[in-house]
Amino acid sequence: MVRLGLHVSVAGGVDRAVSRAREKGCDAFQIFSSNPRKWFTKTIPEESAKRFVSLQKQLGLSPAVDHMPYLPNLATANEEVYAKSVQALANELERCQVLGIPYLVTHLGSHMGAGRESGLSRIARALLAVFSEWKGDTILLLENSAGSKNSMGGTFSDIAAVLESSPDYRHRLGICLDTCHLHAAGYDLRTSSALQATMDQFDDCIGLQRLRLIHLNDCRGSIGSHLDRHEHIGLGQIGEAGFRAILGHPDLAELAMILETPVDARRDDEGNLQAARSLSDDSQG
Repeated sequence: MVRLGLHVSVAGGVDRAVSRAREKGCDAFQIFSSNPRKWFTKTIPEESAKRFVSLQKQLGLSPAVDHMPYLPNLATANEEVYAKSVQALANELERCQVLGIPYLVTHLGSHMGAGRESGLSRIARALLAVFSEWKGDTILLLENSAGSKNSMGGTFSDIAAVLESSPDYRHRLGICLDTCHLHAAGYDLRTSSALQATMDQFDDCIGLQRLRLIHLNDCRGSIGSHLDRHEHIGLGQIGEAGFRAILGHPDLAELAMILETPVDARRDDEGNLQAARSLSDDSQG
């Protein structure tokens, strides 16, 4: 059975996220371990971390996933931002270790006009700097992008190049595929046959064994638009047929899927979880 979850708030203490995830009906969940719009992070209190670990095990919510903040950019040519980004990645991996979190999701960032090769070189150097010092067991998941101007990770070949540039640390890296970003970048998921063709491309270029997590989001923009705008499950351009295919695909159904969908007058988090579960049931029928 597909394990579905949401991105939940850590307001009031990181341990509160576990209870919120259960209240919303999650099987798994994702957090920002601190304010995602600031460089500074407060130390996680020991008691809060212990409660997080204990409550997660008690409620059987798995996996717990952490997401890097918005500000770090591992591909930038700006030396000050780059140094802070590398440090932020190291810090976030340590926070995952404290919380017993197996996966940390990161965007690959933007080369800011310096070019793809420059971006790849910066990312490779960042991973070397962090993993040559850090010996924990959290897996860093590289997330695909929508392929907007200067962004890294919009193609499977981009992601494969990052893996190839870090041969000594590939065992510490995995992939998180965002369905909205895939569609926006031009990878078709809208039918079973289109999805299979996309998954075959991924397998050929990267390898299905590296895929650890799905961000399950519909997309407002048309295919190949490079528009990173998430939409409610089944109400965007991927559509219900696409999500039936995704939720029923044998190579994806064993993975946790985290929804990062909007909350508005049309539907809330619980409504999107219900929609995804309904489409998953349909895919099994």
